[in-house]
Formats: sequence, C-alpha cells, structure tokens
Amino acid sequence: MTNDKGIHRRSLMAGAGLAAIATPFVSGAASARAQDAENANMNMADAPPSDSFPLGDFKLLVVEDGSRIMENPGETFGTGQDPETVAALLEENFLPPDEMVNGFAPVLVDTGNETVLFDTGMGPAGRSWGAGRLREGLIANGYQPEDIDIVVITHMHGDHINGLMEQDGPAFPNARYVFGDKEYAFWSDDARMGTPAEGGHQSVKKLVVPFADQATFIGGGDAVVPGITAMEAFGHTPGHLIFMLETGGRKLLLTADTANQYVLSLQRPDWHVRFDMDKEMAAATRRDVFDMVAAERIPFLGYHMPFPAVGYVEKAGDGYKFMPKTYQFKL
Repeated sequence: MTNDKGIHRRSLMAGAGLAAIATPFVSGAASARAQDAENANMNMADAPPSDSFPLGDFKLLVVEDGSRIMENPGETFGTGQDPETVAALLEENFLPPDEMVNGFAPVLVDTGNETVLFDTGMGPAGRSWGAGRLREGLIANGYQPEDIDIVVITHMHGDHINGLMEQDGPAFPNARYVFGDKEYAFWSDDARMGTPAEGGHQSVKKLVVPFADQATFIGGGDAVVPGITAMEAFGHTPGHLIFMLETGGRKLLLTADTANQYVLSLQRPDWHVRFDMDKEMAAATRRDVFDMVAAERIPFLGYHMPFPAVGYVEKAGDGYKFMPKTYQFKL
C-alpha cells in the first residue's frame, strides 16, 4: 500500500365463564402465530442462500444473488496461460479443469444506525437464468427494499449495478447512493462511445446516472459512514473501490472484484484476467491487497468467492491460499 487512502492513491382470569370465553381467543392467536412462523419458514426455504454474522457492532448479511456455470475457467482467469498448466492447478485443488461455478454476493451491513448495501446483483436482467435474487433474499431476512439507507457501488460492471432498477422504478426507493468519483467519471463519459466500453457506458447512463443527484462521490480514504472507509484498488476497472469495515475492535475488508476466482486469481495473482481492464495494474493491486490481508490476518469478503464469500488468505508460494470462514465470527 502506498498510503492510507488506498492501494493506488497515486492518484433490530377470575371465573370459569371468563376462561371459557378467553380460551378460543388464545387458541386463535396461537394458531395465527404458528401460521406466521410456518409462512416465514416457507419463505426462507424458497429464498436464495444467505449468511448472517456479527462483526463487532455491525451485522453483515450476505445474499447469493445467483450463480452460474462458466466453461473453460482458464480462458477468463488465466488469459494467455498454457491450458495444461491451468488444468493442473485446478485439478490439484480438487476442481474440474473445464468448468467452474461463478457466484454473485452482495452484502448488507447493518451498523445499528443505517443499513448499507454494497452492490446490487444482476437485477431483472439475471432472472431468466436464476439470478437477480438480492431483493428476495433481503426480504426473507427481514429487510424490505425501503429499509435500505445507502447503496454503495464498488464499480460499475453490470453484475454490480443491474439491480439498481426494477421494472417499476428504483429498487431501493429510500436510499441515497455512493459512487466512486473516478469510476463514475469514466463510465458516464460519452467518450466511451465507439470503444469496447460502450456497452458499459450505455448501462451506466440507464442505471446509474439517474441517481447522480442523490449520490455522494468518493475516493480513497473517504468514509461512507463511521467505520466504513473506501480504498482505491484500481485495475479491474478505472475506479474500482474496496471498503474496510472497522467496528468493535474487528476488521473485515470488502474486496469486491480484486480477485474473482479463489484458486486461479489467488494462487496465481499475476495471471491476467479477461475482465480486468488494466491487467498489469489489476495484478499489482491483487498483490497489494492480499499481501495486506495475509500479513494483518484480516478476513475479507470477495464478491465472487465461494458462497458465503468470506474467508482469509495465507501466503503460499508465489500467491495465497484461501481459507473459508467457519466459526470465527461466533466467538
């Protein structure tokens, strides 16, 4: 890290008669409560996977917005590498060489004063293939869309912004928004027309720009709310931000898309990733971020890590070994 602003800051009865009358009422209330509980259980059974745990004074809720199978993972997370080398690494880690599961894991942070949602999943665009389930997962866990106070966008790729809008308007109607200043400036600029970034530009104009008047624009070192601070982690996109949570003497780093595959991108952080816009900068950022995470033994939550997307890393050879969380947050 170059300084505390970021990885790349270069830049909630008296009588028998009465008893006879009261008994049906009590039975009816109990029956209603039982029905409510049954309905809640049914809702949870139908809801997408979720995981809730405390972090100091905060409560975190991770929702699996969806997942899908990708073919030939090495072509995305080992661009330019020999296919046999990629296959051997995957098989060494008990993974098939020709397929992988890619999940999407937005997280809600309930500080006790405000509910802060980081990224919004695939939204309506993903529902044809089983994604876009964030709102469903929030509701199953007791949060209505109207309860969200702040929506933070780590970067403006579609799987992070598509859930900003529903067919009838804003998905989180009472929220204010936090966008990275550099990220917004890049994607909203009409100079993206006619370039490979044109599709992203069009999506941002449709889904993000309408919220600009309700947004705060931030950079590395800026606080979202007390205990949540932005850090610059550029490369995946020009203004990609990550966020350090610090509360009650505990920390957790939301790493967004700094690393998107828990074997290929962590054990081989220098391998190029097809979705990284500046591949060399993204690789340097991975090393900076995960060197810090490993050295300080900080848990992290990565948007595409195996659900529930939370774990630790330790240094291993030229990269890092991912260790998913177990009971650390219960103690």
